[in-house]
Amino acid sequence: MHWYIDVLRQYAEFTGRARRQEYWMFTLINVLVFFVLAGVFSALGLDPNIAGIYILAVLLPSIAVTVRRLHDTNRSAWWLLLFFVPVIGDIVLFVFTVFNGNQGENDYGADPKEVAS
Repeated sequence: MHWYIDVLRQYAEFTGRARRQEYWMFTLINVLVFFVLAGVFSALGLDPNIAGIYILAVLLPSIAVTVRRLHDTNRSAWWLLLFFVPVIGDIVLFVFTVFNGNQGENDYGADPKEVAS
């Protein structure tokens, strides 16, 4: 759970690097919270699309952690614009976030694995 809270604390931090675990744990918890909220709203007879408000609330932290994840792979935040390319852009961004980050320091800061040690 600390991965999720740490990302929320750095909600507007676009500098530095984010490990794969930090990115994917935040993404997993976001997906789970969204589906739980949608299920609860649906069970209460409310519009499950109201859970979309949660997605808007975590939009900025999601962008920030994605930018930091791209930095960990030594890529600029400009690569995030691939999101607007249908299908192919999403696949490329997915692949970038799955790859292991650069070992050692890169253009965007120290290796988060070394800092954590």
